[in-house]
Amino acid sequence: MKKITIYIFALVANAALAQVGIGTTNPQQDLHVAGTTSTIRIESLNTVNEPLLNDGVKLAPAYVTPEGDITIYPPGYTSGSGTGNLEPLNFLINIPNFVPNGPYGDGTVVANDATITSATEQIVSVPFSSPQNALIEVRYVMTIDLSDEFLPQPAASTFIDTSARTIRCYFYIDLNSDGLDATELSKVYGLHGEAYASYAQGSVGYAFIHGVGYGSIPAGNHSLVFFGETADGTNRDTFVGFGGSSDYLKIRIYN
Repeated sequence: MKKITIYIFALVANAALAQVGIGTTNPQQDLHVAGTTSTIRIESLNTVNEPLLNDGVKLAPAYVTPEGDITIYPPGYTSGSGTGNLEPLNFLINIPNFVPNGPYGDGTVVANDATITSATEQIVSVPFSSPQNALIEVRYVMTIDLSDEFLPQPAASTFIDTSARTIRCYFYIDLNSDGLDATELSKVYGLHGEAYASYAQGSVGYAFIHGVGYGSIPAGNHSLVFFGETADGTNRDTFVGFGGSSDYLKIRIYN
């Protein structure tokens, strides 16, 4: 009975100092686990108690809540659902040929005729879904068909003057797929540009434009809205078809 009384007293003394040591009699922090091979085990987070978020095959990422609790619940997790769609995310949405080719393989045409020096058009809107708050990585590649004659048409010539044209492509994130508002239009993602010029020796065919962008999204149904731009000199005709041949879109969703 005497030994039990002394042991309890020792624990109370350590608690009074607000520092607890495991494997050490001189703790340097509130909880100090000493030893070069020391570990901490929280059985409530193991594969038996949390099979949805800890599958026992790959390591489960740990998070710290605003209160300082260590947890494996990812951001946006709603407790008590009992479903498996709230596990840590890392999946890929692959959408080949995401821009319609059009009647003659010119895709979506941005027309910049001789009356203007720049033009902008929406190329395509691509819907996608995320089960929870996440970071998205978007990579796209699309063909561009360039001509100084009206597109779309079965055949058109390349540029035959020495004037350069610039072509740009980018996308917006339409959160909740309810139309782009002013805030969403202020954030441009995946911007990439090219410049082209030729003089009586350009070859007919497709060039490519590509880009990559990152953004944060809430859970729900959203859309990526792609736009194309062209710019040229005064009294120049520039017609650019975006996505007329091979193109692909890859959306990586993870937290």
